[in-house]
Amino acid sequence: MPRKIIKKLLPDESILRNHKHLSWLGSHLHDPSLWHLTRKSVARAFLVGVFCAFLPVPMQMIIAAVLALLARSNIPISVGLVWITNPLTITPIFYFTYVVGTYLLNTPTLDIELKFTYEALYHDLSAIWWPLLTGSVFCGAIFSVIAYFIASSFWIWHVRRSWSKRGKNEQLK
Repeated sequence: MPRKIIKKLLPDESILRNHKHLSWLGSHLHDPSLWHLTRKSVARAFLVGVFCAFLPVPMQMIIAAVLALLARSNIPISVGLVWITNPLTITPIFYFTYVVGTYLLNTPTLDIELKFTYEALYHDLSAIWWPLLTGSVFCGAIFSVIAYFIASSFWIWHVRRSWSKRGKNEQLK
C-alpha cells in the first residue's frame, strides 16, 4: 500500500508535536487525522501542498501547515510538497506563472533584466508582482486540484491492485 512507502519517509509525529517552533499550534496538532495516512488525508495534503508550492511568498511551509490544519490533511506531506518549488525549479515555475498571469490580466510580458540593487529589485518586483501573484494563485489552484485527483486515484488503484493480488494468492493455496 502507499501507506507503507509514505510512512518510511515521514518523520515521527511525536517529534513534530513537541517541536519548539510548532508549539503555537497547541492542541490542534493532536488531531489524529493530521498524522494518519488515509486516502482522504493524503489527497487533501496534495491539494494543500501543491497550492502552497505555487505561492510566491516567503514561509510557504508555515502557510502549508496552517492550511493543512484547516483542511485536516496530513501535515508532513502538505509541508513536504512545498519543496516542489526549490532552488532548482523556482525560476521556471514562477516565470511560467508570471506568463500565465500576464495572459489572464491581458497585460504585456515585460522583459526585465534583474539587477540585485534595492532600487532595481523594488522597481522590477513592483512591475511584475500582480501578474505573478495572479498566475501563481491560478496555477496553484489548477495543479493542486489535479494533484488531489491523481493522489486519490492512485491510492484507489493501488488498494484494488493489492486486493486483487491477495485474492489470486488465496486461490493458489
